[in-house]
Amino acid sequence: MSKIVNTPLTDEVVKDLKAGDRVLLNGIIYTGRDAAHKRLAELINKGEKLPMDIKNQTIYYVGPCPAKPGQAIGSAGPTTSGRMDAYAPLLMEHGLKGMIGKGLRNQQVIDSIIKNNCVYFAAIGGAGALLAEAIKEAEVIAFPDLGAEAIYKLKVKNFPVTVIIDNKGNDLYKIGKEKYKKI
Repeated sequence: MSKIVNTPLTDEVVKDLKAGDRVLLNGIIYTGRDAAHKRLAELINKGEKLPMDIKNQTIYYVGPCPAKPGQAIGSAGPTTSGRMDAYAPLLMEHGLKGMIGKGLRNQQVIDSIIKNNCVYFAAIGGAGALLAEAIKEAEVIAFPDLGAEAIYKLKVKNFPVTVIIDNKGNDLYKIGKEKYKKI
């Protein structure tokens, strides 16, 4: 059974999520890959305003394909999260609560998740066309010159993700390996 979670995320909701929980996200999430993250970090480091308020928000690591007629967005599968590890702690320090991607995170990111009461979700790689069905609206809100790597504001309904790293640092990838070793 999946938990239904509405965005923006709250501290209480994040505290209730545990590694391994299946979640259906509803509301607004933002997209951003490494090029967008680099620009966000540069803006923060210069003391400039970000193109969106990231407090309690969730960023999906995706570079969506162009939409076909009648669709809000094209295929929208997750990209490898490790490419954002250099920037994620800074964004969490400035209020980001959730990240969606795929793959392992480094220890600095895990420590920041714990310190800032955040959560790391995974979406299923290779299922971009199916994930796009849960995206009801998509609008470029920043860095349009980056093309597919621009920041989009997405309205999602029942967007399926799994909690990989919860706010206590429990990591489903590690837990899964340990369970497999016991078989």
